[in-house]
Amino acid sequence: MKIHEILREINELAPFSYQESYDNSGLLVGNPETEVNGALLCLDVTEAVVEEAKEAGLGLIIAHHPVIFSGIKRLTGKTYTERIIIKAIQYNIAILCVHTNLDNVYQGVNAIMAEKLELLNTRILKLLPNTLFQLYTYVPEAYLNTVRDALFAAGAGQIGNYSECGFNTSGIGTFKPNEKANPFSGELLVRKEEQEIKIELVFPAALKSAVVAALKRAHPYEEVAYGIIPLQNTVSEIGAGIVGDLKEPMPFQTFLQQVKEVFKTGMIRYTKPPENVQKIALCGGSGSFLLPDALTAGADVFLTADFKYHQFFDAEDKIMIVDIGHYESEQFTPEIFYRLFTKKFPTFALQFTSVNTNPVYYF
Repeated sequence: MKIHEILREINELAPFSYQESYDNSGLLVGNPETEVNGALLCLDVTEAVVEEAKEAGLGLIIAHHPVIFSGIKRLTGKTYTERIIIKAIQYNIAILCVHTNLDNVYQGVNAIMAEKLELLNTRILKLLPNTLFQLYTYVPEAYLNTVRDALFAAGAGQIGNYSECGFNTSGIGTFKPNEKANPFSGELLVRKEEQEIKIELVFPAALKSAVVAALKRAHPYEEVAYGIIPLQNTVSEIGAGIVGDLKEPMPFQTFLQQVKEVFKTGMIRYTKPPENVQKIALCGGSGSFLLPDALTAGADVFLTADFKYHQFFDAEDKIMIVDIGHYESEQFTPEIFYRLFTKKFPTFALQFTSVNTNPVYYF
């Protein structure tokens, strides 16, 4: 397997364009053209994880948290990040990190948390804006189906459970080729009128390059007239957090015990509980920013991590905040990579790390 093939599959599941602006997901160490025989799957990359990959003979580490987050000006081995990078390069081990782009898709980090709790009727808690564009272009009538089919094949025109969605209007286009042009129709230096169809359709931001490339390949004109408009509309499967329902209401003590067992947490911090709980909102990692959305969703519980002391007051006795720890909330993330690659590449060697990378201990 070449690393770029792995990147392609991850990008289909969780497009890297959906990562947050502060993030650093992607291939952080290594060459995308390098062939690898397998991957070590983990939440965090540590020196011990790199050593484990070396001992296992695996040329790739796939992690959730980026080992490089801010700029690095030197590699002297002074910090743990520098030492990890140096070891990886020395051992010829690539490091691929899939962070907030995996947080921002429905089948990502939060979905596997919901699965472990057996939640029903799940949906994204906060839909991500600015993930849709509208394309419009003008096509000669005879080429309508050719161009439109190419755009559909590239992924444009998908709206929820419906594909090949679009709108077409008929009109007259004009153009005047100069002496350097090679026009599809008409004469140089003579204004031409052409019966054209205006095509309008939407596409997700992650497919922008592919859609534009498909348009230019299929369109007969030397110069393709088109426009792209960013939309405020959201996509039902792109966003942060998840909200869903337990099979039936249960006492909060029973729920907390279930959480403790499922997530193997050494400690649970929580606010004033209701007597029974059923609607659960959750977010892997630092999810305090989603508390208003959990309240709006009518959740009884907001399960996440990294709440600060004063943020617990924001519950205002309207919702039970349940903080289980950052590592604990995201510990199942490597399973997502395992499921993806065993399905796509059944002969590709995959191994879960045996290193507990949680830096937090409980007494």
